[in-house]
Amino acid sequence: MDKQKFSKHVELKKIKITDPFWLGETELVRKEVIPYQYEALHDRIEGADKSYAIENFIKAGRVVSALKNGEEVPVYPADKWCYDDNNAHPDAFHGWVFQDSDVYKWLEAVAFSLSDCPDAELEAKADRVIDLVCGAQLENGYLDTLYVINNRSGIFSNLKDFHELYCFGHLSEAAVAYYKATGKRKLFDAACRFADLICDTFGEDKIKGYGGHEIAEMALVKLFDVTENKKYLDAAEFFINERGKKPYYYDTVLGRETVYDNYHYNQAHCEPRKQHEAVGHAVRGVYLYSGMADVAKRCGDDELYSACKKLVENIIDKKMYITGGIGSTVDGEAFSFDYDLPNDLAYAETCASIGFVFFARRMLEIAPDADIADAAERAIYNTVLSGMAQDGKSFFYVNPLEVLPEASHKDSRKRHVKPVRQKWFGCACCPPNLARLISSIGEYCFTENDEALFVHQFIGCEAKAENADIKISSTYAENGRVTIEIRPEKEITLAVRIPKWCGKYTFSLPCEVKDGYAYFRISDEATLEAEFDMQAKLIKCSNRVRENTGKVAVVRGPFVYCAEEADNGKNLQMLRISKEPDFRCDGDTVIADGFREKEDGALYSEWSEAEETPVQIKLIPYYKWGNRGENEMCVYIRI
Repeated sequence: MDKQKFSKHVELKKIKITDPFWLGETELVRKEVIPYQYEALHDRIEGADKSYAIENFIKAGRVVSALKNGEEVPVYPADKWCYDDNNAHPDAFHGWVFQDSDVYKWLEAVAFSLSDCPDAELEAKADRVIDLVCGAQLENGYLDTLYVINNRSGIFSNLKDFHELYCFGHLSEAAVAYYKATGKRKLFDAACRFADLICDTFGEDKIKGYGGHEIAEMALVKLFDVTENKKYLDAAEFFINERGKKPYYYDTVLGRETVYDNYHYNQAHCEPRKQHEAVGHAVRGVYLYSGMADVAKRCGDDELYSACKKLVENIIDKKMYITGGIGSTVDGEAFSFDYDLPNDLAYAETCASIGFVFFARRMLEIAPDADIADAAERAIYNTVLSGMAQDGKSFFYVNPLEVLPEASHKDSRKRHVKPVRQKWFGCACCPPNLARLISSIGEYCFTENDEALFVHQFIGCEAKAENADIKISSTYAENGRVTIEIRPEKEITLAVRIPKWCGKYTFSLPCEVKDGYAYFRISDEATLEAEFDMQAKLIKCSNRVRENTGKVAVVRGPFVYCAEEADNGKNLQMLRISKEPDFRCDGDTVIADGFREKEDGALYSEWSEAEETPVQIKLIPYYKWGNRGENEMCVYIRI
């Protein structure tokens, strides 16, 4: 690693979003999504799956109070992934084993929202939730409602499956965000107490285990950055170093030899430094890779960074959908093999793309890389935004590139693909994850060091960096135009990403173009006008992606487009787009010349040229699909 290339993101409290596109999204989250999710966590959304999350903290608080009073507390089974009214005692834990994390992600989203827009009523609600959370913490610092309620003797007995370290990770991330936004330490101190217990429990001469679902690694680094307590960084490094060593920790706990190496699912098949291909559960993967990048930078670990580079390249070059979706198979919600990117079977979990954005930012803080920033942009503007309806009250867990509603209802292979967004999920990781990313979108715009300020994402905002005040006025999402006003405190370099989708661009100031960034030397107050050509384009993917041979997607700027039945009629597979489609734009809708093939009456017949009728194909941004009821959708169209 070249430490001269290191940078850090500009803190959220120093950024004010003004972008007409993103201000609409952040306000939607603040006014609709966060209040809606508060009600969902309290099980007050009619027709939605129950969360049980707040209920669990209330139950755990009662247990903690009883223990402090010396009262006998019942023990319930802690042996399943999910508990409900049919398989659990009314006083026992309910929901998924990781249910606590939904509350923590909601709190983190609130913290980010408060950073941008103070709201006394919302802060009071969050404080009441924090009181419930802290009331559920055992005296030794342990905090996980499954084991607090059901069985204190089972703590840390099943790291592989039961998500205690995962819930700790989300607790810590929420605590750091809330402390930075409000200055309040109650949740932060609770997270540190739990972190102290973890540091006392795990290590070379202690339990040599690690979480089955990663996130503790990057959360511990966040605690280290705030407290400067090196034991938190050491614990993060320990978890990474211990992962994948043989004999596998998970097998030693069970007292068995590993007959079949089945730990690709949670990236424990080999040591992280030797992992060069993204495998297993996609969310777990990118959370681990984020922690690896954090530790590599802070510990100067070149070998770990090299693995991160190979992993991010494998994802971008061979395992990422054009929409920025990752994790192509429902089997394990996982990365599949290289170039296996089916459209109609796609999983592409919303959380996975969000996790990739986390990973991308950390890699950009080690070294600027336009390919990584481009991939993050693709994920943000497409799969991430697709995960939420335009009213903020329903959500996609899975983000396919082709949908036939009848197949979703009748074909068991496609039942994970929903033709409309859902009000909530029993496993509700995605909605609060969306809320926390969109509320913190400003943190993905810039990174800075003593010499340079990097602009990675073109989101209109005002920011106060360490060495400059910067204002971005952006209609980037509409027409690719960006104005950057900068007032430096000393002579610095302004580095501006040149989007890969852009064939032509203009800058109003002279620059040096290097590795996908334009570099400007700024010694005094200056204004840079940038324009990136946003012509709609036909994009093909590698012919190694079997499903898309002879097909193209339409891309305009950062947006991928799709066709819906609502605009183009049924049987979208019968559409063919012209090689010279004469694109016309009507707002954010793209119209293209094409053809519709006449339907065949016979199941089989002798081949002949298809009969076609000229049509105008109407395309909408992918993130907007599914807002008009059940209907067919496709991204790739025959050419």
